[in-house]
Amino acid sequence: MSRLLLRNADGADPGGSWSRDPEGIQAGEGAERNQTARVGLRLFLVVVSSLFFLFLIAFIARSQMADWLPLTEPLAPLANLWQLWLNSAFLVFGCIALQWSRMAARQARLGATAIGFALGGVFAIAFLMGQLWVWQQFVAWGYFVASNPANSFFYLLTGLHGLHLLGGLIAWGWIVAKFLRHVPLAQISASVEFCAIYWHYLLGLWFVLFALLASTPQTYEAIARFCGLR
Repeated sequence: MSRLLLRNADGADPGGSWSRDPEGIQAGEGAERNQTARVGLRLFLVVVSSLFFLFLIAFIARSQMADWLPLTEPLAPLANLWQLWLNSAFLVFGCIALQWSRMAARQARLGATAIGFALGGVFAIAFLMGQLWVWQQFVAWGYFVASNPANSFFYLLTGLHGLHLLGGLIAWGWIVAKFLRHVPLAQISASVEFCAIYWHYLLGLWFVLFALLASTPQTYEAIARFCGLR
């Protein structure tokens, strides 16, 4: 009886502010978790960028030493870059597939989201296999890690990039398992978006590494002078 007296003229129940909707609470908690994850991803990418920036500075400084043997000279492994271009194409296609999946998730198209997401991971795996193939070519030609500082930096930079992509594939596999368990798309869409953002970042980082590794000693000297390293 007292509850009825508390109703206002519009039929609203003041007690409704006390008995909240569980679905609304879950939606609010989910949005808060997504925002936290987004901030965490941004901070992680800032840390990764700083790490690679320091390695690139060290690369440029080391390239000015007399014992540096360029990998782009004739008969050197990077004199012909077609293998790296092929690997780059795999990574580009993977990013396109994940972006397609991201857009499909926003439109609540489960089938297109799953297909695009699966293709993104497959192309990423192809990229890693291609990078291992390039490493095998280096070894076959006698370009070992300790043979030359340029070799060491090539293995270091491409290896670190590959490790970060491998970490992304672990997250990708975890999300694929959710698709297979038929988890509602609304609960997966944020993870799909974060994976797409991470892949786009790794693509941009790869092209920076590619451009630097494929440059000539003259380019390294110009960059070193610009940075005050020479």
